[in-house]
Amino acid sequence: MNLVELAQRLRQTRLDKGLTLDEVAAASGVGKGILSKVENFRVTPTLPTLAKLSEALGVKLSVLLDGLDARPRISIVRRDERKLIERDRTQSNIDYESLAHRRADRAMDPFELRIPAHGGRVEAMPHEGEEFLIVLEGKVAFEFDQETYQLEAGDSLYFDAETNHRLFNETATDARVLCVFLGRRY
Repeated sequence: MNLVELAQRLRQTRLDKGLTLDEVAAASGVGKGILSKVENFRVTPTLPTLAKLSEALGVKLSVLLDGLDARPRISIVRRDERKLIERDRTQSNIDYESLAHRRADRAMDPFELRIPAHGGRVEAMPHEGEEFLIVLEGKVAFEFDQETYQLEAGDSLYFDAETNHRLFNETATDARVLCVFLGRRY
């Protein structure tokens, strides 16, 4: 099941209904912090949590899950069809463009990240799974477990995303990074 797409559906449903995180948290009994982490695909909700959220959002659970296990043999996303994913805007001004959103049931989630000059993630945070990054253009700094690495075009890294990490740009030039998330499958 594509957990990134599920997180996006939950967030978009909440926004479409004009509800705040506080309102959905109160109606569902799910803590606001957990709800925020679910919407930003930092944690995977349990089935009981999903049921509570779907009820609070006034949408059937089957609607939220519909198509998330679809697995076409090939999925093409043209440059102008990329989907901009909003993620942790209070903590980051990095733009995430989904490169495979047409395939709902995928093991990997590839994104092109655009990190503005003097921008990036404010605070190092963990999330489930593993991650791969390769710098396509510019220079970035990568903090991992309180150690900072300088990366430039062509440099790549693979890491356990459950360790605190953040990507940021200390230069006066925007940077582009290919990022691939691999979620835990239990």
